[in-house]
Amino acid sequence: MTERNTFVRGMHDLGLAAWCGGSLMGAVGLNGAAQEEGASEVGAARIASAGWARWAPWGAAAVGAHLIGGAGILAANRSRVGKQKGVAASTAAKAVLTGAALAATAYTRVLGKKADLATSEKEEDRETAEQVPVDTSQARKQLALMQWAVPALTAGLVVLNAVHGEQQRPLQQVGGAVRSSLKGLNPQKR
Repeated sequence: MTERNTFVRGMHDLGLAAWCGGSLMGAVGLNGAAQEEGASEVGAARIASAGWARWAPWGAAAVGAHLIGGAGILAANRSRVGKQKGVAASTAAKAVLTGAALAATAYTRVLGKKADLATSEKEEDRETAEQVPVDTSQARKQLALMQWAVPALTAGLVVLNAVHGEQQRPLQQVGGAVRSSLKGLNPQKR
């Protein structure tokens, strides 16, 4: 590969690092500290909600940077994706895993917002919570599981990035392109 894509790779990798690291720190550090320091279950929920609300814009920026960077990398490597054996499969796996991580992130945010509304001291939040019935016990149980899904899925993306990095080694590129070309010449191997 002769051209450089440092800017989009940086966006992609830094965005993923913040997405993965932020979700893991939140699950371990923020939620753990909220449980220890909250005087009650409601107090713990308020502490966690306040921390996650402060992180939300940064987390959204991280996800956005990762997606924009990923699109740029895909555009720059589109011919390699089509020609080099194994790259299309790992790219498809990464797309599926990214979609799952996005869905888990969004669902976790919805659950967190439900818990936030139910435990808020603000009058308008309590009114909204009353209009939209929230089973806070169920939301908290789901949130306890989902807080681990996001870092697990984004860690999987980090591993797939490592696979893509290995596939970019010169011998991998040449070997994959040759195997792909030979496969095209021999219709029986399709």
